[in-house]
Amino acid sequence: MKNWFTHLILLIGAVIMIFPFAWMFLSAFKTERDAFSYPPRWIPSKWTFRNFSKVLEMVPFGRYYLNSLIVTSTITFGQVFVAILAAYALARLDFPGKTLVMILLVSTMIMPFEVILIPTFLIVHKFGWLDTYQGLIVPFLYSGFSIFFLRQFFLTIPKDLEDAAKIDGCGYFRILFNVIIPNSKAAIGTISLFVFLTHWRSYLWPLVITNSTEMRTLPIGLKYFVEEGATQYHLMMAAALMAIVPVLVVYVLAERHLVRSTTLTGLKF
Repeated sequence: MKNWFTHLILLIGAVIMIFPFAWMFLSAFKTERDAFSYPPRWIPSKWTFRNFSKVLEMVPFGRYYLNSLIVTSTITFGQVFVAILAAYALARLDFPGKTLVMILLVSTMIMPFEVILIPTFLIVHKFGWLDTYQGLIVPFLYSGFSIFFLRQFFLTIPKDLEDAAKIDGCGYFRILFNVIIPNSKAAIGTISLFVFLTHWRSYLWPLVITNSTEMRTLPIGLKYFVEEGATQYHLMMAAALMAIVPVLVVYVLAERHLVRSTTLTGLKF
């Protein structure tokens, strides 16, 4: 009975989580009449693919898509690379001021982005990076959470592996790339997934930093389907359905690492 009750709770939670996605998927194929029908209609009376082509005609959706892919992929690669180097130094190396660096690192995690929005904007403006890829990408190549997450995982890797590599003549970078990273694929895959999801749906910073249509990202592009008179829900759902495709692909690729990161202790099997 305990197992049945647990599965019932999980089933209810799954239904609640799936409901918005199911509604989005079905609404993407509805006509405008079905989208605004009352009472709400679950299944479209007439399935149409016109919504997707209309989205591409109304706004430069392909450009938004490309911008989001470039910005999010670059941020993910750059932030994870920086986090690996910083986490390795904080987890395995001894240097003066290490404790102070950790305190500063943790302090950056407790500040919401809204607190540093204006200073970051002024710095980017000073560099002349408004409405550029540099302005969208560079401020997010550092993340205190990514560094802290990987540092905690690196600490679980047995010291004996590193000592054995030193005996074989490995330097710091060779130990990092031949010992630490191969034993941390699960953690690296997990943090990559978190970073990608976070910046794929980022709205505030791209809204502030971009002025031209050519530099807008997908979350900003979806806003174009909201009008003063009435929101075009069927078109917005079609655009949202196309927007989540990369997220689903990344999640499918990284899901195995997400599960493994919660069970591994740093040993490579």
